[in-house]
Order: sequence, then structure tokens, then C-alpha cells
Amino acid sequence: MPDKKYTLTEAGPRIEEFLAKIFRLAGFTLKYAVAEGETPHPDFENPDLLVRFSGPDVDLLLANKAELLLALEQLTMESLGMPPDEHSRVCFDANDYRVLRIEELRMSALAAAERVKKTKTPFHFSPMNSRERRI
Repeated sequence: MPDKKYTLTEAGPRIEEFLAKIFRLAGFTLKYAVAEGETPHPDFENPDLLVRFSGPDVDLLLANKAELLLALEQLTMESLGMPPDEHSRVCFDANDYRVLRIEELRMSALAAAERVKKTKTPFHFSPMNSRERRI
């Protein structure tokens, strides 16, 4: 991936403005911080920006495999006009969900590989988003 394309200076205020409007209209009690991207798993994710959420309604974001968190991430990317091939450049997280999910996927893949070796039958993962399939 080339150098950083989305900077805190350029995209940060646009992300904050969009999220503030959404949370106000939806009535969520959430705080968020936009920061330079971190790479705890550089082989899987290497975002330019990371948006971390906290607050009383964070459990709503993480319910149902973080469906709302991922939806907000997608809507934010659309509001920034990001092309699909750049969606990995901005990452949303709450309560270290992403790091824990990557570890969960890694463990599932190892267990599935062992099962396939033993049984010689194909294994099918449950449905997941495209980013999780790449991991």
C-alpha cells in the first residue's frame, strides 16, 4: 500500500463532523477520537486513520458481531468519497474489538486447518465481511 493518503489534518475533521451529526440525530451517547492509524497486525490491516469509540452506548456498536460499528465505518467512508479499494485505510474500533476479532479469526483458521487435516473434508466458514475473509 502506498504512503498515507488520508491524514488526520485533512480527513479527521470531516470524520468528526459526520459522526457528530449521526450521533446527535440517532441519540447515541458515544465519544470518539480520530488518530493516526496503528498497526498491531500489519499483515492484515495497516490503516491511515483509526477512530476509537467509548461511552455508554459502545455495546450497541459491538452487538451482533459489531454490525453497527462496521455500518458506521462504511457510511463514513462513503461520506468521505473513498473508493472501495481504499476502505482499509480507515478503521473503526471500540474496546479493542478489531484486535480481538483478528485473534479469534486466526484461532478459528488454525482449528479448521487441523480439522481438515484429520478428516480430509472441506471446511466452510460462517459468513463474514470481505475484510475478515482476507484475514
